[in-house]
Order: sequence, then C-alpha cells, then structure tokens
Amino acid sequence: MELRYDSYCGLYCGACPVLRANRDGRVEEVAGEWKMKPEDLRCHGCKTETLSSFCTSCDIKKCAEDEDVEFCFDCSEFPCKRLVAFKDDECAHHSIVLKNLEAIRERGLDDWLAEQKSRWSCPECGVGSAWYEKECGACGATLYSCKDEESDLEKGTP
Repeated sequence: MELRYDSYCGLYCGACPVLRANRDGRVEEVAGEWKMKPEDLRCHGCKTETLSSFCTSCDIKKCAEDEDVEFCFDCSEFPCKRLVAFKDDECAHHSIVLKNLEAIRERGLDDWLAEQKSRWSCPECGVGSAWYEKECGACGATLYSCKDEESDLEKGTP
C-alpha cells in the first residue's frame, strides 16, 4: 500500500485521521467508532485512486486533475475562489492550505513533507498526531492542534 501525504490544495494528509487509520491498520476500528462502513474510510491520500467518502467528490482535486497541475499554485488562477472558500470554511484544518502551498513552492515538496511530519508529531515523544488531537495518545503531552494553528493564523502569529 503506497500512501501519499501531499495534496493538490496544500493539506498534509499525514495528519488526517482517516489516512492514519489506513496506515496503522485501524480502518475497521475507526469505522466502528464513527458509525461508518470501513469501505467508506479506505484512503491512500488525495493523489491516489483510493479515496475515502470524504474526498471522492472533492472539487479541488477534480479541478487540479482537469487542469493537469500537481499543486494549485501551478494553476494560472491561483488562488482561485474555490481554494479561498475551502481555506475559509468551518474546518479548522483547511485554514493552513495557502500557507502550505507557498511553503511547498518556496522550499520544495520533500522539505515541506519533512517539516509537516515533524509538525504533526508529539514534541515530547515523537508519535504522530492528527489535526484535531489536543493530547498525545502515547505520552499525554499537549499538542498544537489545527484549531490552535487556525487561531494563530487569524491573529497573524506564526
């Protein structure tokens, strides 16, 4: 199973609880907790053919594929209304996409992926975390969740 942690829009799929469940062999467990069918949670990342029910109808993915771009910033309409609306919707983990896309463009995908892996890991024990986790499941340390990140972005702090 090959997983992709980058996305067209700038989300880091490595912090997605669905992709993490697939990576860790916990799809059935998570499906039970969320009262969903396991097949609806099969996902290997946005840039693969195996997508969860949350991502199968993503307009941004479809647009990027139609435009034949690897990232939204490769499009002549970047940042388009669709991407800005996605960034500004009610999902805190979407708020960082423009900043992430700029980082990928400036530093390259490999550096960004390494940075994201570190960012979405517990600062105390190094275990990976998901977007909305506030406490490390392994050691109990406080985590910097996407809600914290969104709040800092709104305040203009890094």
